[in-house]
Amino acid sequence: MTAMKTAIIYASSHGTTEKVAKQIQFGIGADSTRLINLKATRAVDLSLFDTLIIGGSIHAGQMQGRVRNFCKKNMVDLLQKRVGLFMVGMNEPEFENEFNNAFPELLRNHAITSKCVGGEFLFEKMNFLEKLIVKKVSGISQNISKIDENKIAELVKEINL
Repeated sequence: MTAMKTAIIYASSHGTTEKVAKQIQFGIGADSTRLINLKATRAVDLSLFDTLIIGGSIHAGQMQGRVRNFCKKNMVDLLQKRVGLFMVGMNEPEFENEFNNAFPELLRNHAITSKCVGGEFLFEKMNFLEKLIVKKVSGISQNISKIDENKIAELVKEINL
């Protein structure tokens, strides 16, 4: 029996989604898992993988366009695979709405696991406008990390079943 091949496909604006993707990769087993950053990779050959974990982060209430477009463009193939979904975000009261807007309903219903894993505000990586918006909306003006390690562990466990 050949090892299951897993791809973690993501887009990261300030590095938090990439950090989470690497934690998931470590939890699943780095040798059988490939990280694919949609910012650096144009085309992904999905036929190489049995399991796909797709994630991105929320900015101003929206998932990165790269992640949304990837899901739309590859929907038929995605529905033939084991899929896990994760979202990085800081607006906990809106997690469910943001998650529902981030991923198509068909894909959400197909996924074997879906997690909102918290997030971070990294002010040194934000532009002026992002800092202004975060301060105004959240009242937070310094770096803060609220990554939910338990949610990441749950996702890894559910993928490994």
